[in-house]
Amino acid sequence: MSEPRAPHAIRPARDSDADALGELDRATWSTLHSVQPRPVPPYEPFFDERHRPDGHLVAESDDGRINGYVRLGFSTPLACNRHVRQIQGLAVAGRARGQGLGRALVRAAGDEARRQGAVRITLRVLAHNTTARKLYESEGYAVEGVLPGEFFLAGRYVDDVLMGRSLTL
Repeated sequence: MSEPRAPHAIRPARDSDADALGELDRATWSTLHSVQPRPVPPYEPFFDERHRPDGHLVAESDDGRINGYVRLGFSTPLACNRHVRQIQGLAVAGRARGQGLGRALVRAAGDEARRQGAVRITLRVLAHNTTARKLYESEGYAVEGVLPGEFFLAGRYVDDVLMGRSLTL
């Protein structure tokens, strides 16, 4: 399994990262991974009541540029589900792709979920995003369900794939 080749520090996000993260999110938007319409001005703030900085880890290069992030949250607000965390977003800047940064962020999300006391981690990925699916599978995630034709994107129906893994192994 590859490790990041370029020097990147993965750290918790800060309020001051909002603009850079918003730009990254807009630059990486694609129907390959997003079910939301393409963002248009005026842009919504990157952080809001549901998506606070403490739910994000960022990959910062040695020159201070944010080249990626992962959003980690709860899949439901239920107390009986508090032992599970969910990856709810992952983005890597085009300039940093192919360096193992996505893998490093996925691993960091698992480590952070464990630190928070989670015993399981899940995610949802669009079926046609084979690159992301291969990454998750190589990191121990297994397909746990498929919602056939869940989304209509770019003129076709796309399956929503549910994946997860244990954090206790």
